[in-house]
Amino acid sequence: MKISMINYKLLWALLFILASWITFTVFQNSTKIWSALNLSISVYHSNNSIKSLFLKAPLIPLKPLTETELRIKEIIEKLDQQIPPRPFTHMNTTTSATHSTATILNPRDTYCRGDQLDILLEMRDHLGHRKQYGGDFLRARMSSPALMAGASGKVTDFNNGTYLVSFTLFWEGQVSLSLLLIHPSEGVSALWRARNQGYDRVIFIGQFVNGTSQVHSECGLILNTNAELCQYLDNRDQEAFYCVRPQHMPCAALTHMHSENKKVSYLSKQEKSLFERSNVGVEIMEKFNTISVSKCNKETVAKKEKCKVGMTSTIPSGHVWRNTWNPVSCSLATVKMKECLRGKLIYLMGDSTIRQWMEYFKASINTLKSVDLHESGILQHQLAVDLDRNINIQWQKHCYPLVASMTYSVKEMEYLTRAIDRTGGEKNTVIVISLGQHFRPFPIDVFIRRALNVHKAIKRLLLRSPDTMVIIKTENIREMYNDAERFSDFHGYIQCLIIKDIFQDLSVSIIDAWDITIAYGTNDVHPPQHVVGNQINILLNYIC
Repeated sequence: MKISMINYKLLWALLFILASWITFTVFQNSTKIWSALNLSISVYHSNNSIKSLFLKAPLIPLKPLTETELRIKEIIEKLDQQIPPRPFTHMNTTTSATHSTATILNPRDTYCRGDQLDILLEMRDHLGHRKQYGGDFLRARMSSPALMAGASGKVTDFNNGTYLVSFTLFWEGQVSLSLLLIHPSEGVSALWRARNQGYDRVIFIGQFVNGTSQVHSECGLILNTNAELCQYLDNRDQEAFYCVRPQHMPCAALTHMHSENKKVSYLSKQEKSLFERSNVGVEIMEKFNTISVSKCNKETVAKKEKCKVGMTSTIPSGHVWRNTWNPVSCSLATVKMKECLRGKLIYLMGDSTIRQWMEYFKASINTLKSVDLHESGILQHQLAVDLDRNINIQWQKHCYPLVASMTYSVKEMEYLTRAIDRTGGEKNTVIVISLGQHFRPFPIDVFIRRALNVHKAIKRLLLRSPDTMVIIKTENIREMYNDAERFSDFHGYIQCLIIKDIFQDLSVSIIDAWDITIAYGTNDVHPPQHVVGNQINILLNYIC
């Protein structure tokens, strides 16, 4: 029986479709390496042509991960191992500060200055049962309020429900010990899971202006919508921000922004109970008496070398005495600020905690004159100069995400990597960077990508200008009872670990504001002026 030419062609077409379907099914079910089947089918209705009946493009595999994406994946996997899931069925099975026990090892009536005091901590749940795993978020601090003295303690987690808390007794006098259960391990696990589930706990409202027309539109790092979007992409660093495109407005018409907290939570009702005020920052050592510390006729402590860039940090990194910060590994001198900064170009880049430094400089150097850059709002770019001493100090905010209820201009906003790339750099140039607080409400990959991109920009800078001084200021601890899901210090602690890990291979110094603000016991995202001044004194000692 003869097969007509049309039927013959149709048979081949059906066989080709079947082969394609089998191929797709095999790959989809076995390796799952294909991102999608990109079908571009154009059916010709002519009887004498079927050339364009099938795929115009072959199956396209996923692009290989970039170096940055691989590093992000590696860091997140490492963190996932450190913060495993800790589901719980009832509040009673979570860690209880009241039922946990703290025991001083080798107790004495009197201790000597410089001694180490160790405490064994055994965690129990609300039913009094021993915990079998670690992961509780603890904060250890020693203090003598009358002496305006304080220091953090070192916490070692044995991952079995027990911890070793070590205090170095830096000063003489009556010393109070504090050990706070900020969050139980179950709360830590819930915060970590919730953080990485969504981008919409904080939303951004963009203002678009075109002539006399003004329109507001929702913006964000990720937008779950089918509407047409404006994409603001840094193609090199692969950092993007989006806005729903307003009708009859070009994307370039975006001029201002503010943020709003959205009534979104990724915590269950049971998990939320862990973050009620009465369950956050609960004292474990409430019944402990003060410790008496004496000089004990010990020899005078050996003189330490002056603090300089590149010195290794310790835990704790120092202590406060008479409201003055004293590092463990080096000594700080009192520096005359005007003379130290003579001929210096200081770039302060980042959030409002580094803008505090700018305000401190302006308040402390009466010859600094602010330059009007014709911007508006508290987040405007700031510049102050002393022409006689050739001092130039400037602050600029980092780019999205920038969480602020007040409206700020985005016309001059740029990613810090671009600002660093524009910096020539030389021995009289100092760059101080602070990132973190505004990233806490968003999945951790956003912060890691930003930190890696800044790392690469600093690496480029130090390659062309190795004499440039670069300082990273870590986050301050902040208010303890302020919206844990978005802003808990647990998020900041994880980001501090990431910063120290990422920048350890560069010739930069880290000012450990995290440890400093614990020592001062500030619990304020914007600590008092005397704390800011002590942070800045570290910088001045590095410079001069």
